[in-house]
Amino acid sequence: MFFTQLWDLFMAFTRASNLGFGGGPAVIPLIKIEVVERYHWLTNAQFADALAVGNALPGPIATKLAGYVGYQVSGWLGVLVALIGTILPTVLAVVLLMGFLRKYTNSPILKGMLKGVRPVVIVLIAQTAFEMGSGSFPNLMTWGVALATVVSLNWLKLHPALIIAISMVFGLLVFR
Repeated sequence: MFFTQLWDLFMAFTRASNLGFGGGPAVIPLIKIEVVERYHWLTNAQFADALAVGNALPGPIATKLAGYVGYQVSGWLGVLVALIGTILPTVLAVVLLMGFLRKYTNSPILKGMLKGVRPVVIVLIAQTAFEMGSGSFPNLMTWGVALATVVSLNWLKLHPALIIAISMVFGLLVFR
């Protein structure tokens, strides 16, 4: 059973990180599918909380989520296995494919493929945001926090880390 959990962790994060074309935000929906829908290691709300905390910390989101989920599933060994699943296949692919990518970086075929996949990535991110967001706005106060975030980002041009810190203090004071 324990070995099966470790294998499932490895495969879940290998699939998510290697199919998450486009970097950090693109991998989030794939991790959610593995963690919430396929293996049921976390609920939607728990995943949203893990994502919120992970976004408040420095570093790539995929490794932070792998560490968190791995620990929840199998402790420190789970962290190691999930991180290996996230990082190792990608590192190997980059090393093995670097010559090919360097040779064909200006290829119209490759550029066309990249243009075709971008809208899919955006829709996956939007769908995940909608699914996670539907439970994140239970009252007018949470909608106010969302509106204040939009204003702070777009008009006041505050740094996202500052907005996250302010919202955490606000949540501590108001939602406790």
